[in-house]
Amino acid sequence: MNILNKDSVGSRWRVRTDGQDKVTGNLKYLTDMSMEGMLHGRVLRSPHPHAWILSIDTKKARQYPGVIAVLTYKDVPGLNGYGIANPNQPVFCETRVRYVGDAVAAVAAETEEIAEFALTLIQVEYEQLPVIDDPEKSLDPASPLLHPEGNRLHSNAYVIGDVDAGFRKCKHIVEETYHTPRQMHTYMETEGGLFVPESNGRLTVYAPTQHGYMDRMQLARITTLQEDQIRVVSSPIGGSFGGKDELNVQPYGSLLALATRRPVKMHNSRWESVRAGLKRHPMRIAMKTGIDAQGHIMAHQVRVLADTGPYATLGAEVLNFTTEHVIGPYECENVDVNSVSVYTNNGMSGEFRGFGGNQAIFALEGQMDRLAERLGIDPWEFRGMNLKPEGSTGPYGHPIVPTDGARQVWTALSESPLWRNKTLSADDSSEPKLPWIHTGTGAAFVMHGAGLGIGIPDESAGRLTLTADGKIEAAFGFEEFGQGLLSTLEIMLIETLGCAPEDLILRIGDTDGAPHSGSSTASRATAMMWRSLQNMRGTFTEKLLTLAEEKLGIAASRLMTGENGVRLKSTNDLLLSYRKLATLCSEPIQCETHHHFPVTSAAQSGAHFLYTYASVVIQVEVNQLTGRVRVMNQFHSVAAGPVMNPQGYLGQIEGGSGMAVGFALTEEAVMREGHYMTKNLDTYLIPTIADLSGNIDVLPIEELPDGDIFGPRGIGEIGTIGVAPAIAAAVYDAVGKRVYSLPMDPVQLQANTPYSLGEEVETDDKPTMDRC
Repeated sequence: MNILNKDSVGSRWRVRTDGQDKVTGNLKYLTDMSMEGMLHGRVLRSPHPHAWILSIDTKKARQYPGVIAVLTYKDVPGLNGYGIANPNQPVFCETRVRYVGDAVAAVAAETEEIAEFALTLIQVEYEQLPVIDDPEKSLDPASPLLHPEGNRLHSNAYVIGDVDAGFRKCKHIVEETYHTPRQMHTYMETEGGLFVPESNGRLTVYAPTQHGYMDRMQLARITTLQEDQIRVVSSPIGGSFGGKDELNVQPYGSLLALATRRPVKMHNSRWESVRAGLKRHPMRIAMKTGIDAQGHIMAHQVRVLADTGPYATLGAEVLNFTTEHVIGPYECENVDVNSVSVYTNNGMSGEFRGFGGNQAIFALEGQMDRLAERLGIDPWEFRGMNLKPEGSTGPYGHPIVPTDGARQVWTALSESPLWRNKTLSADDSSEPKLPWIHTGTGAAFVMHGAGLGIGIPDESAGRLTLTADGKIEAAFGFEEFGQGLLSTLEIMLIETLGCAPEDLILRIGDTDGAPHSGSSTASRATAMMWRSLQNMRGTFTEKLLTLAEEKLGIAASRLMTGENGVRLKSTNDLLLSYRKLATLCSEPIQCETHHHFPVTSAAQSGAHFLYTYASVVIQVEVNQLTGRVRVMNQFHSVAAGPVMNPQGYLGQIEGGSGMAVGFALTEEAVMREGHYMTKNLDTYLIPTIADLSGNIDVLPIEELPDGDIFGPRGIGEIGTIGVAPAIAAAVYDAVGKRVYSLPMDPVQLQANTPYSLGEEVETDDKPTMDRC
């Protein structure tokens, strides 16, 4: 096994481009920016999860010394709403608030203290309304409607075969309902930015986001400026994980800057970030899955209920992703999935690393473990029996890019030392164990779609330029939010063009300086950059070498691009530097490419064409005195094609694993009656290095089928997805208790009641999961 590490990749292991500045603290995030003469902005948010607004009086706040502007819904010149897919979140609420983060007014003042105090002078009269704090309650016909169209944001369904007939053929049936929590993104840099009205009438927005062009489009609708009158600078970002894909403070900073004609700085406190920011969708997933006597899956029925909170964000798209992934890579002729995402007065849910796959795979893999136990066979063997073979269709029976990735990662896990020696690891350690410490090993399988899916615009672009001072500038509209995109781009350029790091300028995260590449999301950026460079390398190098041929009198076929300039192929001698070449150009040498993420021909909205596969083994210790779980060692196998950036690849899997350990064991933004009980990181426990002290071995499977034209797949999300179900399986292996709700409750693991398998479900029972 060729485990990925510094020794195994040799010279490809490079210090990341922004690494030194990050670890020394020299890197300036956009929220670190300040400007002479700037004002400070603050937003007044609702104290109630659900209420009518009877009146808003801003007179006292406007009159307070140092206050320059106070804005409400009356001061929005354009659309009073935002949202990437559905702009139904008000910039400022006019008649009704639907959660405790809803904005009612905004203030710009000379100091932070004055701005904060001015919020207390704004008098808002509310009439409180019944609070819908549970998605089940939202579906109750007696509940008030949160939006004119009702409380259902979105529904999805997929049915094939006859699931009732399938269950009648089953020898074993497992029914379980899984619950997943409201998880915070917990980025280091909370939302904020600097908003600058320019003398030429333009507006410059320095604010972290995952899609500067999408922000620009939405801000143009709100402010009525033309899109090209707004410049969005969006990198570097102090973490996002999906949490900054939607607008957050940008509407308020932009409106305040335009109203005052002065720069305005905004920066959310951690509490305001918790209160107003996005979270992972909490979901309830009920599954009923049956197998025949030989262990083949005969019927699979799923009901998903997701809490999207007060406004849409990307709730419909997340639900579509979950609907697709609760089916997974397993063969089954009878499938019935019904899913719904509903509005509530809880906190905002939205995009989060894994995009609904984490919830789906936790439930699906839990079913696989339970079914294997009913059959009395090894859970990994059971998965192997039911995996679709190479060349099969996707979860909806739709065409996908041919791959043997599923079988490759299945085999890799079977051969991994951590899985092969799990009995030894659990029971035969040479170290004496305290009697209440139990060790277990569990595994999970992951199938993850890349890109936005069929039916959603998913275009990309890139540009290469030989600049006037002899640099090769690569410009993309993606963002660096910690994932190592800059380093990945640098390595791809070096290996594509043969140039040196000092030959390059990397331009990203600026709508004035880079083409529209689409969002830095959905595990798409690396794949799209690679495709762009493949598209441009031929034309770009041809232009460079043709010019060199003219000046050197040597056939272009004998030349190549290399470090510092054009070189002779046969000797690698430097003949013409890029700087000299630039001075010889009569016109700029530049190439630009535009293309679309590959999509399937399926009719099912959101279905994917390009999938990545992973398998995960995790070893844990369970302390039955405290009920706490400690993750020990991990093994991840990932079939994602060629590794572009070894250090970044490893970092994404390790970092994703850490985030998922929190999802599994400790993280939940607790709410009661529409109010957050969790207000800061002192009561929200994320894993630290102490919780990730075991070995994390990562085996990349780089092989692709012959003729594959799609190159590397993104791996920014897949490291987060299989960890929770693998931990749950390991906990069961250790102490015999099945976990169906996250984060795992220590009380459940302390209880001194042995696990009971329960009675078999009669095979002639009819499905009863029709509540959705």
